[in-house]
Amino acid sequence: MSTLFRHLPSVDSALSALESVKDMQSLPRPLIKQLVNEFFDICREEIRSGVVAEPDELKLEALLPRLAAFARVGARPHFRRVLNGTGVVIHTNLGRSLLSKSAIEAVAEACGHYSNCEFDLSTGQRGSRYSHVEKILCDITGAEAAMVVNNNAAAVFIMLETLARGREVIVSRGQLVEIGGSFRIPDVMTKSGAVLREVGATNRTHVHDYENAIGDETGALMRVHTSNFRVVGFTKEVSLAEMRALGDRYNLPVIEDLGSGSLYALEGEGLLGEPTVQQVVAQGADVVSFSGDKVLGGPQAGIIVGRREYIDRIKKNPVNRAMRIDKMTLAALEATLRSYLDMDEARRQVPTLKMITASEEALKSKARRLAEVIRKRLGKKARVTMRKGMSRVGGGAFPEYDLPTTVVALAVKNISAGELREALLKTDPPLVARIEDEEFLLDPRTLDSTELKLVADALEQAVSASAS
Repeated sequence: MSTLFRHLPSVDSALSALESVKDMQSLPRPLIKQLVNEFFDICREEIRSGVVAEPDELKLEALLPRLAAFARVGARPHFRRVLNGTGVVIHTNLGRSLLSKSAIEAVAEACGHYSNCEFDLSTGQRGSRYSHVEKILCDITGAEAAMVVNNNAAAVFIMLETLARGREVIVSRGQLVEIGGSFRIPDVMTKSGAVLREVGATNRTHVHDYENAIGDETGALMRVHTSNFRVVGFTKEVSLAEMRALGDRYNLPVIEDLGSGSLYALEGEGLLGEPTVQQVVAQGADVVSFSGDKVLGGPQAGIIVGRREYIDRIKKNPVNRAMRIDKMTLAALEATLRSYLDMDEARRQVPTLKMITASEEALKSKARRLAEVIRKRLGKKARVTMRKGMSRVGGGAFPEYDLPTTVVALAVKNISAGELREALLKTDPPLVARIEDEEFLLDPRTLDSTELKLVADALEQAVSASAS
């Protein structure tokens, strides 16, 4: 065994050999050195376990193909592209909404060059970063003023911290939602310094519940849109119009957290229960918050629109400095919002809307193309079929609605659905799909037409790796 250890090549000779491999030449030498050492640790373990028993197996020329493959895998970026075959459009774990082509171009422009991020080109003086998106947000939503922070939880926090710190905020018990990562509205409210005043019951809240709770310590009335769940059956909820009247009667601001806010009316797609931001503003909410990266289909951001007197106060809050968005988010958000100046254009250009509103016939056609590509690539190794299925909007929106689709079902010889799913996590790029009733499924809704060949590539890699 000790003799075999001495036959391992030197690290320097391995490094020199790897530098002659074309796709290794651009990688940092310290990273490659680390990977070589890790590979040799594996070789030593193989010697100890008897897997390697002959000196010739340890010659550099014999090890180089394995070493190069190991280095390629180890040198991959940790943050990587993933193919989404799940059919969940706004997939939180896979980065939520995809940006439109114009938004991607705007981000590249902002990153590659200096910009007027906080520079007023009309005066030559320092400007406000909000100016790049405030007017267009007001034009689309009908609000008097607008601002943007880094996510919607931050938007809710700074609204409450500015308008109701140390005072009570009245909220229906049925609207005290928990969002992703176990963050809850009551927790956000506590951190903001506002005092939660729950009213009503889980399923029914009346106007008199709010009115009976109003007192000298009341700072605001708040509605939280339950975008990630629904209470059905014997229910009652106070409308925004009723709350607006109550706010006027007692001179209290009415705050609405829409969560996954939408600028596009999706009722025509059979998706009900999600009011648009425009509707909420028109119905009289003083301040409205919503996400930029969910149904809206832009970058991660928390958008706040409403009456100027309240928005100006929020802008001046020193906490705002810790929540402000960067130039890349600004660029992507402005480009995304520009599409919404024409709703038909938004439907065509914003990937999230395009996927949500895709027709059943278009999805069936794409599924047929996907199935054919897979059949050609895998041949007799797999049985490929098509059947009707359901997609999801995701991102905490439209929880009770499914989107009709056509899925591609795949059964590979001698590989279970679970084993195939695990193998696909190691391909380049990785492919994430779903399993239902032990059946491996791919939903074309969340796969671009240009990605169908990549899906076949990934499946071929996974099947080959599983067979070896």
